[in-house]
Amino acid sequence: MRPDAEVRQDVEAEINWDPSFEFQHDILVSVKDGVVTLDGFTHSYSDRNRAERAAKRVKGVSAIANDITVKLRTQDEKTDPEIARAAISAIRSALPELADNLKIVVREGVVTIEGAVEWNFQREAAEDAVRPTEGIKNLVNLVTLKPKAQAYEIREKIENALTRSAQVEAKRIKVETDGSEVVLSGEVNSWAERWEAERSAWSAPGVTKVTNHIKVGTAA
Repeated sequence: MRPDAEVRQDVEAEINWDPSFEFQHDILVSVKDGVVTLDGFTHSYSDRNRAERAAKRVKGVSAIANDITVKLRTQDEKTDPEIARAAISAIRSALPELADNLKIVVREGVVTIEGAVEWNFQREAAEDAVRPTEGIKNLVNLVTLKPKAQAYEIREKIENALTRSAQVEAKRIKVETDGSEVVLSGEVNSWAERWEAERSAWSAPGVTKVTNHIKVGTAA
């Protein structure tokens, strides 16, 4: 396991390296036993999310607590109805075939996406479409998935996907299924490898939940 001080320095460097950040120095980083806590504030939800993604790219990060607060500048503030209209428009533009299955709820700048879709990539696409909306302070994705496949089919497809992936050592990962729910366990060398394994699991048709128990930093 990498020393916490090294992980913290690398997370700070990764955030500061990103030229799209306008106020990197308002983000505070602390690390304990590989768990990174991000604090401070940004002026947009997109920057809050971008800081989290930067931390995930650093080797030795085992988990992240994102406590960054979004403090909108006066000129960026929007009313809840304005945010709702913009978010709905974004979904209709990006996912016209699914727009009728999704609903947007906004309260004090916090946007919640509700509804049901068949694939996880559609759920993620809905979130990706809404995320850039101006005025958002936080985003909650409550879109559910409709199971389509049998458990053995799901497990087989995930195991095959892990084997194909150049970014994952499949032999170190165990896949278990309970209906449409998947549990991953094992050991990998980096957060990126852990994330890729989870992404592969979510890519299987019929998956409604992925529980990731894969450990980071203990693989030989």
